[in-house]
Amino acid sequence: MRHVTVREYALLTACDVPKMQLATELDTAEISQSAYEYLCDLADSFSKNGYNLLQVAGRKRLKLDNYVGVIETPCGTRLEILPKHIDNVTDVEVPRAVLYKMLATALNLPHREAGAADLKRYRQPLHEWIITQFLQAFEDLLRKDLRFDYQRIEDEQKYLRGQLDLARRMRQPVGREHIFPIRHDIFTPDRPENRLLRAALERICRVTQDPQNWRLAQELRLLTVEIPSSTHVPQDFKKWQSGRLLEHYQPIKPWCELILGQYMPVTVSGEWRGISLLFPMEKLFESYVASQFKKQLIAGTSLSTQVQSEHLCRHKSVEIFRLKPDLKITYQNQSLILDTKWKRINKAASRYDLKDDDLRQMFAYSHSYLQHKGDVVLIYPAWEGFNEALSVFHFQGKNVDSCLWVIPFDLENDTFILSKECSEKDQIENLNHKFHLSDVIRNKPEVQSLPVR
Repeated sequence: MRHVTVREYALLTACDVPKMQLATELDTAEISQSAYEYLCDLADSFSKNGYNLLQVAGRKRLKLDNYVGVIETPCGTRLEILPKHIDNVTDVEVPRAVLYKMLATALNLPHREAGAADLKRYRQPLHEWIITQFLQAFEDLLRKDLRFDYQRIEDEQKYLRGQLDLARRMRQPVGREHIFPIRHDIFTPDRPENRLLRAALERICRVTQDPQNWRLAQELRLLTVEIPSSTHVPQDFKKWQSGRLLEHYQPIKPWCELILGQYMPVTVSGEWRGISLLFPMEKLFESYVASQFKKQLIAGTSLSTQVQSEHLCRHKSVEIFRLKPDLKITYQNQSLILDTKWKRINKAASRYDLKDDDLRQMFAYSHSYLQHKGDVVLIYPAWEGFNEALSVFHFQGKNVDSCLWVIPFDLENDTFILSKECSEKDQIENLNHKFHLSDVIRNKPEVQSLPVR
């Protein structure tokens, strides 16, 4: 299995390379011709469902989009895609650490930290890290005991066991009087939850290349040899029960869903699935920022996600074009509308590389949700070119008393980088605004900046 590690928007070229050669650059990589063709077919299946996995750049190059995760091809190439949140990174442990904690937060994954020895997890590829977390959770589950259930069995034997089925007994033909149709119950671990765990374990034994993961997987495989593997994964997940008796199963369920491919955004065409896991970075960023707001907002502040109570216009007495900002913060009967964007902006560029559509969108949010009486906030990932908040933007218009704030979020330190207005004029003009984002964030520094790498 050849492992290739790149970042978002990396360029992939098709040529023959040695099997065990690793990519040395995170923004360019060489893959085999068969892997190249498989990615093209996979991108076609994504585009039919409205997703953009990659773009064709020239005749022999592919450019990845903003999906992160792992793609395993039938030819034995495993492509690991990491987030591109900062420049000039040669150590893959930095973007891996960011991706691991974003996934754990966005998907509510109950991963555990084991001290200094667990620092090695950032050297593991994404799929091996997921496998490690699953095996640890499975080991804990076995210590707490698997859940068994009674299962009714209908059988024919030469002896009586359980209950005699009189109806079937009376219909037996001549010559089978010595055979007894019986019903009895057995105490078995054959239930949907255990079958799914066994199926995930079988897949791990086939794909893992980490010696410790392989050893632990084989041990767990021997301990659960009496459990059959699931043959209908989606149906068994629908039958997964919750409750007091299965409470100790909840920590392992998200890891099981990841390994069995329940988080793929679209169905991969064909029979090959490998251990492919793909996640859109804009959704991960949105979920992660929302989770950090929940931790850092002061008491008495309410946070709403994916608000969708307002529309852009009315047509034939019907409201259409729903407006759905990512976040809404309410404090003392005042509100802020916030939106997250997984994009690069640059303080040194013309108009900071802000997109016109993003600003028009925020103006529409201000009009529909706040009646231009409150402020709106755009949150972008912090990097070397955007390591402090921009000066405040004032929306133009009659009776418009609303401002736009553009702030960075430091993914490595989980910090909203807030600052005071950049000029005295801005401070005077904003004295009438009683509610700013800085008023409701706990333990915030007044001015922060990111170190230049």
